[in-house]
Formats: sequence, C-alpha cells, structure tokens
Amino acid sequence: MNPKLFDVKVAQVKQLTPRVREYLLCRTSAAALPPWTAGAHIALHLDVPARGLVIRHYALIGGDGLRDDPPNTYRIAVQCEEHGFGSHLIHENLTVGSSLRIGPPVNSFALDRNSEQVLLLAGGIGVTPLIAMARSLLRRNRSFQMIYSGRSIEQMAYSQTLQDMCGSNIRFHCSDSQGRLDIKALFAQLDQATQVYVCGSTAFTKAAIQASQELGWAVGRLRSEAFISSVLPGDTSFQVLLQKSKLEIKVRSDQSLLDALSEVPVPVFWDCRKGECGLCVTKVLAYDGELLHRDRYLTDEDKRQGSSMCLCVSRTSGQRLVLDL
Repeated sequence: MNPKLFDVKVAQVKQLTPRVREYLLCRTSAAALPPWTAGAHIALHLDVPARGLVIRHYALIGGDGLRDDPPNTYRIAVQCEEHGFGSHLIHENLTVGSSLRIGPPVNSFALDRNSEQVLLLAGGIGVTPLIAMARSLLRRNRSFQMIYSGRSIEQMAYSQTLQDMCGSNIRFHCSDSQGRLDIKALFAQLDQATQVYVCGSTAFTKAAIQASQELGWAVGRLRSEAFISSVLPGDTSFQVLLQKSKLEIKVRSDQSLLDALSEVPVPVFWDCRKGECGLCVTKVLAYDGELLHRDRYLTDEDKRQGSSMCLCVSRTSGQRLVLDL
C-alpha cells in the first residue's frame, strides 16, 4: 500500500553531532506540505538502483527552536547507525539539491493537549519527536519537564537548542559520567497526574515500559515510540518460500523481509514499516531456527506460537522460512 507521495528537494544539510545530520526538505512547488501535529513522522521513499525501493521513517522536528519552519518545509534529523543501511544511504547520498519523495505525516505518538502535567523522556536520537512536543507545551504554557538521556552532551543532538527553549524545564543525563539512567526511580518520584512520553531505542523504551508496569501504572499513562530496526548486528541471510505464489526469494543479512518481497515484487499490504500497525502481519507455515519478532503489534502469546509475523521488521535466525503468500 503506497500513500500519496510528495516531491521534495534537500534545501539544507547541517551536521549536528559526529553521527547526526539535520535535513531541511522543501516541496519543489510553492504549495504547502500537509499539516501535522507534534509526534508525527514522515516516510522517505528512496530508489536505490541495486536495491529497489528503500523506505525509512523520521520524526518531524518542526522548526528551529521556537520558530516554525515555512509551510512548504519539513525538518528531520538522521543518525548514522553502524549497521543501518538506510541511514548510511541518506548520509552518503542526500546533499543540498537532492530530490526525493516523501509520504504524508503520520502520527501514532500524539501529544494529549489536555494533560495538566507532562514528562518528556528522550533516549538519544529519540529526542526528535519530543522537540515538537516541547515547543507545543511551551507555547500553551503547560507544565512539563523534559529529561534527555545520552552518552555524552557532545553526542546529544539539539542539546543547546533544547536548553535555550526549555530552560529549567529540561535536565540532561550523560551516561558516560552519570551511569545508566534509573528510569524506575525517576518514575517513582512523579506526581500521579503526570503523563509520560518516551522515545528512544528499543531497549530504552522497553525499560520505561517495564518500570511503569512494575509501579502499577494505569494503561495509557505512559505513551511510547521506539526506533525499531529490521536489521541488527548478527542478522544472517535466509531463503523464503512463498507457498501461494510458488516463488522462492533470498533475504540478505542487511535487508528487511518486506524490502526483499518488494523487489520481486510480491504485493503485500503495509503502512507503518515500524512494526506497529499490524497491516503486514502474515501467516507463517514453517521455519527453522528462531523467529526474531521485533514488532510492537503481536502479543507475547502470538510470538510464542510462531504462527504469524510482521514482515516489515521481523525475520528468522534460521535458513528457511515458509509464508502464506
């Protein structure tokens, strides 16, 4: 499933940290890009000659500090990951003047505008959607605190911008000098009315979810978004047999299962490509090794049964997988 796409050009590239670059994407026409709300992200659709279509998602930042970007401009930041094909592709190929296509904004991490007290908890590059949230809260004079955790201040993108924006509302936690952030202890000190938004790596977000559960928080008090990767260090290639199509394809070690199917192409419904919406869930008929479920859609019981998987982020550690496609 492909949404309506928009043609944009890279208007500006800015190196924020040794690993993070900011990109301003402007519509090639004078028309405004679709409006969006804090927490939204867009999908970059990149055509790679040797790989076909590559799609990656990035949160919208919305402006420089408290200043909004023009209506025809989106601002994103991309962290170059050691084993991230998509981020390397962007860092190596997107320069000022580069053309690309993007999908419309999607928001599965919306800020509740009625919350009286808010904590924004950022882990590393997970800070990006929270910048727009902080801007919204500041403009509406809402009570909030923000905690930004990272390895060191030099590696924490937008740290000075956020300090200037938020003042005493923000605290930075550097693990290289302060150790790992104790999320459970942090949560235990919060007022019961505080709504928490957390975004970061899968491990960071899981730690926050576990802490909230151990403290007996009501469902919905913690809202989260994780940066889920379909490819991780140690992943291996495998063969996929498509039972209905009578096709067999290879999924490379640096490629998602959905990307491999798109190259054939085999029609598969998809939307988020982040393991959240469940649209690409497919029945698994057989496999060896272990199914590596990296989604946030299937239940723990679903994953234990091994009868289905999210094609966008999950894969197998074995050599062969049979799907009902």
